Amino acid sequence: MAAASPIAVITGASSGIGAATARQLAAAGFRVVLTARRKDRIEALAAEITEAGHEATAYALDVTDRAAVDEFATAFRTLAVLVNNAGGALGADPVATGDPADWRQMYETNVIGTLNVTQALLPALTASGNGTVVILSSTAGLSTYEGGGGYVAAKHGEHVLAETLRLEIVGTPVRVIEVAPGMVKTEEFATTRFRGDTEKAAKVYAGVDAPLTADDVADTITWAITRPSHVNIDLLVVRPRAQASNSKVHRTV
Repeated sequence: MAAASPIAVITGASSGIGAATARQLAAAGFRVVLTARRKDRIEALAAEITEAGHEATAYALDVTDRAAVDEFATAFRTLAVLVNNAGGALGADPVATGDPADWRQMYETNVIGTLNVTQALLPALTASGNGTVVILSSTAGLSTYEGGGGYVAAKHGEHVLAETLRLEIVGTPVRVIEVAPGMVKTEEFATTRFRGDTEKAAKVYAGVDAPLTADDVADTITWAITRPSHVNIDLLVVRPRAQASNSKVHRTV
C-alpha cells in the first residue's frame, strides 16, 4: 500500500501568495488543506487542484478565532507542514494620525492569527517526526519605512515570533522557516491596504520593472519546505531586482 501524502495546511489560501503556494505544494506531492474566511474561494481552488490530479480540501477558518482554530486542529493527528500566510496591511498613514483600529486588526491577523494556528497545530507537527512551520513575514518586519508603522510593527511581531519559536523548540523534529518578501504585486494586497482605491494601489507598482509575483514567492516557499529535513532555512529575504530596500526602488517613470 502506498504511503499517504504528507499534509500541508496553508492559511490565507483564498488568493495571492496563499493560493499560489497551495498549487505548488500540491504539485510537489502534498495533500493541501486550504483555509481562509472566504469559503467559496478556497472551495473553488480545492476543486481546481483536485481536477489537476492532486489532493486538496477546503476549510473555512478565521485565524483570529481561537475556538474555531482549536476545533480545526482536532482533525490532525500528524501534520507535515503549516504555512502561516494569513495576514495583510491596512492603510499607510503616519504614526501621528494612524487609526488604532487598523493597527489592532493588523496585529490580530498577522501576529495573533499566526500564534493561534501555530500553537494549535504544533503537537501534530511534532508527532509527524518531521514537521515544518513556515511564517510568511515581510521585509517590512526587518526595516521601517514612512507610512508603514502599523504594518511594520505587526510584521516585526511575526518575525520575532519565528525567531523565538525556533529557539524554544530546537531539538524537536520541527523546523521553523521564515520567508520575508519585498515588493509583490498580487491582485488584492495593495487594493485591500487602500480600501479598494485601485488608483492608489496601482501607484505602488508604477514604473517598477517586474515586481515579484505570487508564484515567485510560492516557489521560494516550496523550495524551502522541500529541502532535506536536516536543512533549515531560518530566514529568506526575497525581493525583485528593482528593489534594493523598502524605500529604494528603481522606477522608469
